[in-house]
Amino acid sequence: MTAFPFAGYIVAGIFLLAVATTIAGALIAALATRIIRAVAGLMVCCLGLAGLYYFLHSPFLALMEVLIYVGAVCVTIIFGVMLSEPDDPTTPDPRHSGVGWTSLAAFVAVLVFAALAGMVLTGRWPSAPAIPADGSVAAIGRSLLTTYS
Repeated sequence: MTAFPFAGYIVAGIFLLAVATTIAGALIAALATRIIRAVAGLMVCCLGLAGLYYFLHSPFLALMEVLIYVGAVCVTIIFGVMLSEPDDPTTPDPRHSGVGWTSLAAFVAVLVFAALAGMVLTGRWPSAPAIPADGSVAAIGRSLLTTYS
């Protein structure tokens, strides 16, 4: 029996769709002006990430991504938004507008980034423990209940 001639292109297309979904969701989450739209973008991003985990032959991690982040964290944020009182955005606060606070925040962000980059680049990293050869759900469960318990 011969393989489907365009199977590689179809798999590559599905992978690129998962990548595009992840990037689009991240952009929506980062650039949204309303919190509900940002949470919707976070949900789309996490679903795309679950697809990428599945492509990395880790269905357990993909399932946990959907259950924990999409099913619990995003729903909790949505409940928090629904139960909170709306703000009155008609009058902006004059204390928070200005170049002084923005430049101070940018300076602190650059300092923190430089410190973290220095620690990452010059620090000694411990060697990673041996990973089980089989990445199935049964092997992960066995490792969690024997090796890492």
